Amino acid sequence: MVTITDRVRFSETDLMAVVHHTNYLRWFEAGRVAYFRQAGIDLNDLQKAGYMIPIVDVQAHFKQSARFDDIYEVQTTLVKVSRITIEFRYKILRKSDGALLVEGTSRNAFVNLQGKPERLTGEYFDKLQQLAAQERKNQA
Repeated sequence: MVTITDRVRFSETDLMAVVHHTNYLRWFEAGRVAYFRQAGIDLNDLQKAGYMIPIVDVQAHFKQSARFDDIYEVQTTLVKVSRITIEFRYKILRKSDGALLVEGTSRNAFVNLQGKPERLTGEYFDKLQQLAAQERKNQA
């Protein structure tokens, strides 16, 4: 699991003074980027190599609301990776009380710059597999 911590910005809240639901998807994305970075994959380099990673499915289950200035943690776990798709699970927790705010999943595809499916090369695939194996070992 890769974790990142941040603080709710005023611009992320709505007229009810709670985080607008679309921001949780942005936080999922921040978790994915951190996961790739932890695996040793720079997304700029991945794009230079001819890959994009669009979302093909995303789900979010909202449990509690975050509010302006809350500190939150995004926990990102790799569920499954193939050379064509990658799936993540997310939990977003409020740091002050550990409350689960949102949990969800996303599935992304590896595509070329024209948007056609493109098999991920061994170099990138191996880095993701290594981090996933390390996570499984740490959980045991």
